[in-house]
Order: sequence, then structure tokens, then C-alpha cells
Amino acid sequence: MKKIVIASDSFKGSIDSLEVASFLEQGFAAHCPQCRIVGVKVADGGEGTVEAIASIKPVNWFCVQVSDPLGRRIPARFAVSDDDGTALLEMSQASGLPLLQRRERNPLVTSTFGTGELIGAALDKGCRKFIVGIGGSATNDAGTGMLSSLGVKFLDKNGRVLEGCGQNLEKIEHIDLCGFDPRLKDCLFEIACDVDNPFCGQRGAAYVFGPQKGASPLVVERLDKGLEHFALVVRRELGKDIAATPGAGAAGGLGGAFLAFFNSVLKTGVDVVLDSIGFDSIIEGADLVITGEGKMDFQTASGKTPYGVLMRARRQGIPTVAVAGMVNHCQVLDNLGFKKIYATAQPGIPFETLVSKEYTGARLKEIAALILKENEA
Repeated sequence: MKKIVIASDSFKGSIDSLEVASFLEQGFAAHCPQCRIVGVKVADGGEGTVEAIASIKPVNWFCVQVSDPLGRRIPARFAVSDDDGTALLEMSQASGLPLLQRRERNPLVTSTFGTGELIGAALDKGCRKFIVGIGGSATNDAGTGMLSSLGVKFLDKNGRVLEGCGQNLEKIEHIDLCGFDPRLKDCLFEIACDVDNPFCGQRGAAYVFGPQKGASPLVVERLDKGLEHFALVVRRELGKDIAATPGAGAAGGLGGAFLAFFNSVLKTGVDVVLDSIGFDSIIEGADLVITGEGKMDFQTASGKTPYGVLMRARRQGIPTVAVAGMVNHCQVLDNLGFKKIYATAQPGIPFETLVSKEYTGARLKEIAALILKENEA
């Protein structure tokens, strides 16, 4: 092989995207020094999305103080592209699950208010075009926190203003747009998400993602009823039907908020990133593409990084292998069309070791040698 492109997402809690490429490249160099290795940073709308785009495009970085999911003031970064002034944001910077300790997770009270503050800061910089990654949220407030930050008021049956959070969705009876930031009417939002779940229902935001955010079964049911109620209010007052829209359930319903209140389009996060970095040109002439993520399972086919990379390589007839920290094989995953899927995890190894950078790096180097051997045979 003369050219190998490595485009893996991070192995969260272990190594980042470029470290995956670096360890694999070291393994290839030891056995095939004449092979050209091209490593690129990629993501699918969650953590690392802005950095992936910024690794190719010149940007200016800004740091502002925002509210975290529980209202505490924290620093958060966003970037502005030099070429066209596009704001590049990640909601996880302000409203992400990693900002909370496990005992603090409670989607009844967490809020996307800080995400709205990030958008406001970008508006102040003159940005009118936005790319927003919405993966990795700690929230289930349907974006009401974000919208409250930008001037929308949500009122209960007695006309009282409600805070934007999951437990208040079921109480909303009226939406007051009088204070909605007027600059937003001139803005275009490209929303990068890594799931296609609807707003509510059994495949919606609460049932699918609520438990990982700290919701018990009873809380999940309450949150889903709140989402369903809010969708009805949105349809009645704004004429937008978001309940069953694919992707509207992303980030605890934040995807639906963007569709209902903004001039926006939802896109598969990995496609937003791959288009932004010119991935189709990068892989031209490659003999092999390698992709991956921390864990591959049935969800991989729902817009995760490995699936997006596989589809791009397939269009050019380039074989693709995947490397993951852990692999849960299932019919959906095994039928996607990867030439092979490798796992760094091995039986009998303690979890703390499996996620360590030292172990993962060593395994990636071993897997690189296997990939060369099996693709030269």
C-alpha cells in the first residue's frame, strides 16, 4: 500500500482523534516505512467538532464566561472562521455532560442557558452564520434554556415566566417572542448532530438518552410527557411540527428548538465536519481508509463518525477498516460493509487498563501491523 488515510473519532476517556492516528502511524512506520500515512482529525457533532474543522481552516478563538448546566459560571470557547466569519460552536462547551459529576446529573434541572450565551457572544462578534455541534449534552430542556438566554419567555397558565429546564416543559402554555434577539432573523444555523432520534416518544430524547443523563424510569416518563406537551405548544403557536422530525431529539430536544425557532438545517455531524475539511479530496488515491471511535455497536449506523467515513470511502471504491476501543458486534454493525473491525480491548484486562493511553497506544500499534499483514495477503 502506498497511501493510508486515518480518520477516527476520539476514544473518549482514553485518547483523542489525532492520537489514534499517531499511534497507528507509528505501527505502520515500523513495518511499512515507504507508505504515506495521512491522519486527519474528525468528529460527529460532539466534543472535538470545532477543533476538527479548525485543524484545517484558519480561525480565531474566543473564550467567554457562560453558565454550565447547573448555572455555575465557567469559561467556554468558540471559534470564528477567518475566511467567511462563520461561528463554530459546541453546545458541550457550555451544556455538556462532562461538565457534571455523576451525582450532579439531573435532566429535570439542567439547562442549555449557557449555549444561548455562547450564541450571543458570537452575535456580538458580528457572526451571522453558525455551525453548531450539539452532541454530548447533559440536558433535556428542549432548548428552552438556550432560548431564554436569547430573550424568549416561556409562560405558564398564570402568565408567570418559567426557567428553561426539563421539569418546566409540561408547564409551558405560551411562548413570548417579543424579546427574542432580533439579530437572529438574519442568521443561518447549520446544526451538526450525531443522532436521528425524534423529539419525543419511545425513540425520542428522554427515553433514549435520559438515563445516561441521570434520569430514572419515572423521570424519563415525565420528561417525555413534557417534550410531547412542548411540541404541541410549538405547533399551536409557531406552526412548526417537530414531534416526529428526525434529529429533533438530539441533545435533549435542542435539535427541535433550532428547527422551530431559528433559520436552521439539521445535518449529520460527521458530514458537516468531512465537508468542512474537504475529506473527499483528502482520500483521493488512497489504498485504505481507517476510521473508528471509542465504542462501536448498533448506534454506529445512526450517523456516527465511522459510518460517515465509510460512506465517503465507499463512493471512491476505497476499502475501509475500523478500529474501536470496544466492539459490540450485531447484525446492523456487521452488515455495514467494513472490511474488518478491530478492538483494542482484550478479554481479562481490567477496565482501568483498557482505557489507559499506554495500553490503547500499544494495542493500536499492534493492530497497525495486523492491518498491513492482512491487506497485503
